[in-house]
Amino acid sequence: MVISIITCQAGASAWTPFLMSGIITTGEISTSARTQQCRLVEEVSEVPRITQEQKKLNREKIVRAAGEGFRLHGVDGIGIEELMKTAGMTHGGFYNHFSSKEDLALEVFRQGFTDSLDALAAIRKAHPRSARAALHDMVDVYVTAAHRDHPETGCASAALAADAGRRGATSQAEYRRGLEGYFSAITEMVLDGAHQSGTEPTAAEAREQAVALFCQMVGALVVSRAITEADPGLSDEILTANRKQLKQR
Repeated sequence: MVISIITCQAGASAWTPFLMSGIITTGEISTSARTQQCRLVEEVSEVPRITQEQKKLNREKIVRAAGEGFRLHGVDGIGIEELMKTAGMTHGGFYNHFSSKEDLALEVFRQGFTDSLDALAAIRKAHPRSARAALHDMVDVYVTAAHRDHPETGCASAALAADAGRRGATSQAEYRRGLEGYFSAITEMVLDGAHQSGTEPTAAEAREQAVALFCQMVGALVVSRAITEADPGLSDEILTANRKQLKQR
């Protein structure tokens, strides 16, 4: 396509020697020139454009690749070029969607917590008559060897906690929003469970339980990951002990 455009431009200037020698007049080349211009317009109009839907899909692919890469290696542990290669796109295409790697990291925080909270909502929905059963199910899904061994597809709260702490107030604010989503959802489950069992804690007491419960789940996962290769047995023990204690609440 570009070669055709250059040829058209060169062809138009080729008439100059004939005009200077008087062999032809400007009127005689006007039709030819207009034809070349029309060809040029037609060829440019045929250049394919990325639809808004495709652009949205490309952005989602980048966020998905970054979500897995950041969880597994840390935000600073993987570069844009490698992330874009994983997403099946070129390095230069990154800036059509994000202004910087930091901008992408914030989107990963947002999307990571959204996905995790959707999963938590699904667990609650699966146990409509027993909030306590839902809480136990949440613990059984979260504090496990499978979750420990696959941070790339796991919860952002555990995998990206250290990154949020290191990257300043903006990242911490995004992480905080995710935490508040968890705390609110678990507080509701604690209140529902208490009501179903005939007790009525205050909202403050229920939130305190929710905060402690969630932080213990995250802490157990983070600590177990820290030693999983050095001492797999101890790593499993940490998960088992915490899972047992959490379900006794």
